[in-house]
Amino acid sequence: MSAEVESYLAALPPAFRAAAQSLRAELKSLLPDHIECLSYAMPGFREPKPKGKMVAGYAAFTHHLGLYPHSGSVIPQIDCTPFKTSKSGVLFTPDHPLPPALIAQIIRARQAELAK
Repeated sequence: MSAEVESYLAALPPAFRAAAQSLRAELKSLLPDHIECLSYAMPGFREPKPKGKMVAGYAAFTHHLGLYPHSGSVIPQIDCTPFKTSKSGVLFTPDHPLPPALIAQIIRARQAELAK
């Protein structure tokens, strides 16, 4: 458990903290052997090997949270409806969290990309 990640989460408003912790738990279950860290000022998970690449990160902002697979090609290939997306991530609110199946699909796509 990363002290930096704990500090990041502790600073969030309660509803955003709960949503981020839920996403964190889902990511941990999908990436159990990965290294939890802070990258680009956001919590995330890195491959468990020397110089392992970031698989995914997440962040909270004023009005939403986002899941970022650290790649510009993952999100465009996945149907994230009804969530708002950018080239690099999918956005959600504490009231409308990402479904576990969508999170898993994003992580699988990122892992497949890294395996190439």
